[in-house]
Amino acid sequence: MSQMLLLPPDLRQWLRDDHLALYVSDVVEALDLSGILKVYEEGDGRGRPPYHPVLMVKLLVYGYCIGKMSSRKMEHATYDDVAFRVLACNQHPDHDSIAEFRKRHLAELAKLFLQVLELCRRAGLVKLGHVAIDGTKIKANASKWQTMSYERLSDAEQELAAEVERLLAEAQRIDDEEDELYGRGKRGDELPAELRQRESRLARIRELKADMEREAREAAEQKAAAAEQRNREHAQKEQESGKKFRGRLAQVIDPSEVVPAAKTKRNFTDPDSRS
Repeated sequence: MSQMLLLPPDLRQWLRDDHLALYVSDVVEALDLSGILKVYEEGDGRGRPPYHPVLMVKLLVYGYCIGKMSSRKMEHATYDDVAFRVLACNQHPDHDSIAEFRKRHLAELAKLFLQVLELCRRAGLVKLGHVAIDGTKIKANASKWQTMSYERLSDAEQELAAEVERLLAEAQRIDDEEDELYGRGKRGDELPAELRQRESRLARIRELKADMEREAREAAEQKAAAAEQRNREHAQKEQESGKKFRGRLAQVIDPSEVVPAAKTKRNFTDPDSRS
């Protein structure tokens, strides 16, 4: 894991050639994105440069195609999901940036998403079944039952547009709920500060191990003291009665040799908690 890459990776090689993410990427690049791009071309150049609009469109379209509606989950996926990492060009837009991009370009995104779905359908893409717009899987076979008249095609396009509008509204609702639940700017899965960096994480792990070993040693010392007390009491009774004690003496363990049980647990954030 610590081996550095000697050559720049070709991100497309991280996915198989027929992966839906690559198809979505190529489709988005073939679409007219001028309605979104001109907003940045006409800007005054102040502030931090934004993530590339094409990159953001690809993330949103692919996320909605596979039913990943939450901006937080999309941000998380740019780290953990290879397809999202490829589409993000190994960058990691935060969920606030993703949500704000969607809000800012909602009308254009609705038109682009509709075009992507229509192109997928016309291409006979079987993986269109992954699209989570209404739970319907659209088959790619050409049976007569799948043949539509021009009038029906127009109706289908309107239905699809309505589903896209509902989908984007649902994405907004989910983001609003998660903002209220986790707080703005928070993903909700953050590690405590001392566990985020490898060095501090290892130091914290060693500290917790030392605590567990100390507790095990203290418990062993108490048991050893109790065993020694019982043995002294038995010896005193033998001396007073003149009769040999029947039974086994209590075993006195060496506290320095005691280690915590393998299944002993310790919580990182609250060591005093127990399950």
